[in-house]
Amino acid sequence: MSQSGAKDEVVVAFSGVCKNLGGRQILDELSFEVKRGETFVIIGYSGTGKSVTLRHMVGLMPPDDGSIRIEGDEITTMSRRELELMRRKFGVLFQSGALIAWLTLFENVELPLVEHTKMSKKKRAEIVQKKLELVNLWQDRDKYPAEISGGMKKRGGLARAIALDPNMVLYDEPSSGLDPVIANEIDKLINRLRDEHGMTQIVVTHDMDSAYTIADKIGMFHKGRMLQIGTPDEIQNSSIPEVQHFITGGKEGQVS
Repeated sequence: MSQSGAKDEVVVAFSGVCKNLGGRQILDELSFEVKRGETFVIIGYSGTGKSVTLRHMVGLMPPDDGSIRIEGDEITTMSRRELELMRRKFGVLFQSGALIAWLTLFENVELPLVEHTKMSKKKRAEIVQKKLELVNLWQDRDKYPAEISGGMKKRGGLARAIALDPNMVLYDEPSSGLDPVIANEIDKLINRLRDEHGMTQIVVTHDMDSAYTIADKIGMFHKGRMLQIGTPDEIQNSSIPEVQHFITGGKEGQVS
């Protein structure tokens, strides 16, 4: 479990967040908290608003109502410039890894440093090496995305996501499309970032094996709100029918 628990400091806080899209209530009084150094995993059926929640978290989508605080700062009233600065607190790993096809792995990881800092080329190279070594890809630094596997793309995307040493990392389905062995490698990296670097991490996933492996807390997303938040053990032993139905592989709408 997290070594940074000091810290019981709340770094992400949603309170009564509502969002209606196209006449459909996607977020309905959504409230939850994430603490410093914690890996918080969000589970739930497709199309229920999990990714919309991540977009709200980084200020890409404003809520209709409610409060969102990031490291104590209310982001719903921030200016565009303030939101841009706030987003630098986050690294994001997309489902695909989202590497740029015409850049090598080295250049992909270096890109945030080029765009957002005034570091020397030498300093950038040192950081890129450190991040690629962390994800065991330094030996592949000169390869292009088309030359590497899906798992390597995910690891490369993670190296880029942490290039600027963000306070938090968001993962959107990190094990999607990966075989179990490679998915387990990603889980180990997530745990290593928490245990060795104190990283706060928010993970959206359908993969319950992964969720149980990496989570300090799991939040079950259902009908626009958190139906239950608990430890992996508490979720596994939940008495809530909808939670049990989801974690045992049932389809939405079939809860008896």
